[in-house]
Amino acid sequence: MDAAAGRERGRPGDWEAARYHQVARPHAGWGLGVLDRARLAGDERVLDAGCGSGRVTAQLLERLPTGHVVAADVSPAMLEQARATLAPYADRVTFVQADLTQIDRVLTEPVEVVFSTAVFHWINDHPALFRALFTVLAPGGRLIAQCGGGPNLARFMQVTDAVAARPPYQPILAGHQLWRFYAGPEETEQRLRAAGFTDATAWLEPSPQTFASAAELASYGRAVVLTNHVASLPAELQDAFVAAVTDEIVRREGAPTLDYVRLNLEARRDGPEH
Repeated sequence: MDAAAGRERGRPGDWEAARYHQVARPHAGWGLGVLDRARLAGDERVLDAGCGSGRVTAQLLERLPTGHVVAADVSPAMLEQARATLAPYADRVTFVQADLTQIDRVLTEPVEVVFSTAVFHWINDHPALFRALFTVLAPGGRLIAQCGGGPNLARFMQVTDAVAARPPYQPILAGHQLWRFYAGPEETEQRLRAAGFTDATAWLEPSPQTFASAAELASYGRAVVLTNHVASLPAELQDAFVAAVTDEIVRREGAPTLDYVRLNLEARRDGPEH
């Protein structure tokens, strides 16, 4: 999505933020797992790199009773939804609209922790991303993140590509950058070290998600994994495309399932620990 610019979450405004907020339940579960790994003291200044609708950011804030969160996202629609979601924490949140590969040009005060879930795979330039995140970290600061990686959604992408190759979708979708950027652990560790991080580790974690019904998968697909396809199609074809992909997934997999694989990342910027 917007591969040339390397922007997370694609073109600003493409997201149906309210729909995303309602259906992105897997992200909340993944967020809790990453938060457990973060081992926060509760008073840190944390960058939520790609806050989205604020659902996971709220979980983060619950672990920071005396801390502060910089909630950054490139999408104005997502930030508007995040402001509503995080209204109870308004005095402990700063909202920033920014491309994460340029976040170091926006933040004027360093953070002690960079936290992120389900975002980095939207960005095609991971070396630039990691350099920017390293720059905004205070010495001794930590990066704790998770995104899609390795063979994430490989079967789902195969199914979707098959549907996209059919008329009337093929003439419209051909040539578009429709998928994310799924890196492996070895190349991710190398990129983190090249950006200046130490103690860089990355590993894959299968996390398949099965939905209660085909309708639930369709709603989720439209709001999350098929956003590029939906945004590229005219309105009169969008529902039919999502339905066709959903039907084919259920037929091939035997259930409304997505073959998620998560890439976990941890790294540190040298200096006195906070």
